[in-house]
Amino acid sequence: MTRATAGPRPGRSSPAAFAHVAPVFTALGDPTRLHLVSRLCHEGPLSIARLTDGTPLTRQAVTKHLQVLEGAGLAAAVREGREQRWRVDARRMAETRRLLERISAQWDGALARLAAFVESGR
Repeated sequence: MTRATAGPRPGRSSPAAFAHVAPVFTALGDPTRLHLVSRLCHEGPLSIARLTDGTPLTRQAVTKHLQVLEGAGLAAAVREGREQRWRVDARRMAETRRLLERISAQWDGALARLAAFVESGR
C-alpha cells in the first residue's frame, strides 16, 4: 500500500483539524505581535498608549497588530472608563498550548520508534 492510498495513520489529525488554530500561529509568527502578547501576559491588561511606551511603534501600528491578535482570538479589548485596555485571552492560549503538547507527544513517539529501530540494528 503506498503512502498516497494508505490513509491517515493512527493518532494523526487531518490538516482540517488544525485550521482553527492556524490564525494563532500566523499571528504569533510576527515578532512585534509576539512581543505584545508577552507584555500582556506579564503586565496584565494595557492600553495602547502603554503598549507603545518605549517602542518605535505608533499607536496606529500597535492597534493594527492588536486587531490581528484579536482576529486570531488571542487578545480582546476591555473598556475601563474612557480607556480601552487589551488583555490576552487565556482560554485561547491554553487551547494552543494543549495542541502543541499533543504535537510534541506525537514527535516524542516518532523519535522513540526511530531510536528503537536504529538500536535494533535492522
